[in-house]
Amino acid sequence: MAALAKANSADVLYDFSIMRVYTDGRVERLAGKDVFPAGLDAETGVQSKDVVISPELNISARLYLPKTAGTDGRKLPLLVYFHGGGFVIESAFSPTYQKHLNLVAAEANVVIVSVNYRLAPEHPLPAAYDDSWLALKWLASHSHAGGQDPWLNDYADFDRLFFGGDSAGGNIAHNMAMRVGLENPGAGGINLEGIYLNCPFFWGKDPIGNEGDNVYVSSLLENLWKFVNPGTTGLDDPLINPAADPDLARVGCKRVLVYVGEKDPLRNRGWHYKEALRKKGWDGYVEVVEAKGEDHVFNLINPTSDNAMAMVKKLASFINNV
Repeated sequence: MAALAKANSADVLYDFSIMRVYTDGRVERLAGKDVFPAGLDAETGVQSKDVVISPELNISARLYLPKTAGTDGRKLPLLVYFHGGGFVIESAFSPTYQKHLNLVAAEANVVIVSVNYRLAPEHPLPAAYDDSWLALKWLASHSHAGGQDPWLNDYADFDRLFFGGDSAGGNIAHNMAMRVGLENPGAGGINLEGIYLNCPFFWGKDPIGNEGDNVYVSSLLENLWKFVNPGTTGLDDPLINPAADPDLARVGCKRVLVYVGEKDPLRNRGWHYKEALRKKGWDGYVEVVEAKGEDHVFNLINPTSDNAMAMVKKLASFINNV
């Protein structure tokens, strides 16, 4: 989260808990820099590898393949995942996401494509959205088994396609689903079945529930959004506040699963998303699950806790529609 620097911090323009920005333009990331190599995960048997999507833009992805792939001749559902980190830190190659997505791939028996998009402030929004859409178009080139990657050609079922993500990644997943819906659902090999939003980074100008009680958190979120998206129209920009989107009913999927944490400042926005979908006339299936006693993206902090593993199992049921 972002906050304006203290007045006596002469050299610091913004002081983040995860990143500092200095008056000379220098950016110092304090978290989310670690990289974990792809390969075989001994615990789950899931294999992973890295692929380049656009060398010109430095867009890439990490692919995950469960050990059951190819064992019965049937293709597996496909999850496109967008990592969190406030649009400013983390990557698809982080140990945080490696652990979580290995567990999801094994439990849900799903092929995963974890997109590595460019970060703000070097690449402010809409770069992350544009990169993610480019990655989806690259992915769609495999829908008839004619793409560059054999894992996607041989094992991915593009009729069972899902988007997912946490925090900022949940925001991206929603906005990619909106773009699918607005640009002709099913066109170009993108036939989206559902989206999974884990503690999604949504906000708005008018407080919901107890949001107005914590001015500090509200200012953090507002500062962060304006920092990563300097061209925004404000906190009721549909990119950050889906309820303000007149086209919300056109979100391009049939099913939605939202996770919120009871102690997460973004909790109310997850519930509000469900209400907004209904009010706008979207007629698909939507479910919100609240994890008691948990804070923001709790499953990434402690991926094998009871609540985190319950989330993995719930996501597996959602993807497999059981």
